[in-house]
Amino acid sequence: MRMIPERLHRDCKGLVLLGILLGILWETRCTQIRYSVPEELEKGSRVGDISKHLGLEPRELAERGVRIVPRGRTQLFALNLRSGSLVTAGRIDREELCMGAIKCQLNLDILIEDKVKIYEVEVEVRDINDNAPYFRESELEIKISENAATEMRFPLPHAWDPDIGKNSLQSYELSPNTHFSLIVQNGADGSKYPELVLERTLDREEKAAHHLVLTASDGGDPVRTGTARIRVMVLDANDNAPAFAQPEYRASVPENLAVGTQLLVVNATDPDEGVNAEVRYSFRYVDDKAAQVFKLDCNSGTISTIGELDHEESGFYQMEVQAMDNAGYSARTKVLITVLDVNDNAPEVVLTSLASSVPENSPRGTLIALLNVNDQDSEENGQVICFIQGNLPFKLEKSYGNYYSLVTDIVLDREQVPSYNITVTATDRGTPPLSTETHISLNVADTNDNPPVFLQASYSAYTPENNPRGASLVSVTAHDPDCEENAQITYSLAEDTVQGAPLSSYVSINSDSGVLYALSSFDYEQLRDLQVKVMARDNGHPPLSSNVSLSLFVLDQNDNAPEILYPAVPTDGSTGVELAPRSAEPGYLVTKVVAVDRDSGQNAWLSYRLLKASEPGALAWLHGGAQRAMPLLESASSRVVVAVPGHGSPLSRHRHVTGGRGQAPSPGGPELEFQLF
Repeated sequence: MRMIPERLHRDCKGLVLLGILLGILWETRCTQIRYSVPEELEKGSRVGDISKHLGLEPRELAERGVRIVPRGRTQLFALNLRSGSLVTAGRIDREELCMGAIKCQLNLDILIEDKVKIYEVEVEVRDINDNAPYFRESELEIKISENAATEMRFPLPHAWDPDIGKNSLQSYELSPNTHFSLIVQNGADGSKYPELVLERTLDREEKAAHHLVLTASDGGDPVRTGTARIRVMVLDANDNAPAFAQPEYRASVPENLAVGTQLLVVNATDPDEGVNAEVRYSFRYVDDKAAQVFKLDCNSGTISTIGELDHEESGFYQMEVQAMDNAGYSARTKVLITVLDVNDNAPEVVLTSLASSVPENSPRGTLIALLNVNDQDSEENGQVICFIQGNLPFKLEKSYGNYYSLVTDIVLDREQVPSYNITVTATDRGTPPLSTETHISLNVADTNDNPPVFLQASYSAYTPENNPRGASLVSVTAHDPDCEENAQITYSLAEDTVQGAPLSSYVSINSDSGVLYALSSFDYEQLRDLQVKVMARDNGHPPLSSNVSLSLFVLDQNDNAPEILYPAVPTDGSTGVELAPRSAEPGYLVTKVVAVDRDSGQNAWLSYRLLKASEPGALAWLHGGAQRAMPLLESASSRVVVAVPGHGSPLSRHRHVTGGRGQAPSPGGPELEFQLF
């Protein structure tokens, strides 16, 4: 058994406009591979080395997604991914696939999916002599009048052989006899029609029946034959043969004709009279398909349908009708029936390649799916228009043959539209038009194209001093419109120093929640504010980030008692002494008291008051100073206690300064005790 693989490269370089907006010219290259195999191979038989002709190693077939694109019929071939061969997927019968065709050629498309490249493969199925000639009627009776003239011809049954060429029907042979010979007529279409020729005058009284054998032979090796038995009945005289009114009859009918519809009537007449003029009709030549669809009424000559017509299966039928009288005289005519196409097939759409998702940053023109569109109807009924329903950012481009490419028309944005439901409609031009919808679900895969964004342009927070360590100060929040890890945000603080110490010793931030915590207790008198830069960073590849400024203000608390700077308080615990002349007049400035408070605002406001005096009327207090109000009458010295309370709320942590003997501290602030002489 010989296989003839041959590869015919036809480089078809064409400029295909892939997009009006893009203006990009693609160069398409279509390569045709041809093989030749005999019919009736066993399943799995090797057709050809497809991996070699694709320029690939066998192991690359699976890696590159090489596969056969289905064309709607039963798959006759398959790929052997281990050997890299194209093999048969089942029994291949040339007569079943290409009945009557001189050349049987099967076409299939092979797709290399990773390059979305299609190779057209032609497989020629060679005929073998697997069919013997046969007669539909293995026995035939011919009636011939005894007065029939010599050299008169009588049609014999036609033998069938579905093979072609030398394997088809080549010759007829008649068994030896004394009255008849055989002649074969060649029709215009190459068909051979055997006819029985009367060589000697018949004598019914001598022999009423003659038994013959007709043998049909083909030209195969070995030769196959088929036989039919012919019984010739000799009748009394009937000297006229029937004649048809037309040499051929034609009819054109739509394929959706109802079963049982009458198509036409053939008519033959016989000039004889009586029973000799009676004519019966029969099919002299009709193939198997036509025999399943048409019926001939033997009495009326009416041809009607007994099966459904299908233009896509067979658009034309040719038959031969015979009219025979009771004497065996016959005539024949041709019947030609054309089946007209009606739009009874909706377009078929096959997804040969499909991407379930596409990255959002894919450029315009990215391939989403490759569609194969076919309509089994013909002419306008088989012309298909494809379009996308709705205003979607995709378009269809004619790529190769009946293939369309579904591509993106813009750069997609997942944050605006995360997925699409695409409906591709294929509509033919028939009346009424038929449509097929194909639904494609496409997810837009996220890319890290959006940095985190803080909800505020800047943040401010306030905390009182003396706060506990670990206290929550403020929460910052950023949002990332991406998804999954591209939207997972980590918060951090920019490195900085505050008063010579790292910022991380003062505050920290929760990397997940964005909550800022105090790591130390703040002292307003040492640190009044912190300027912090918070960074939000996503987990994408590469990661994107943004930052925001946060101002943390420390609020003062009344945690410092006023401190008396003047007059100085003796360190040995004695009473301070101020001197004033006894002759001082009223209004004389005896001393001034100066105090400060390290707090700020209201907490630093101070007041002075005379808390205790040994001679209450001797001194008066005015704006932080002691003045003599009257002469000292009773003693040469006077003891005075001055209190300096703060105005914070609450007044706390007062410090008592005294020089007296066992004087209790004042609740209003530090006190000063001194003597006047």
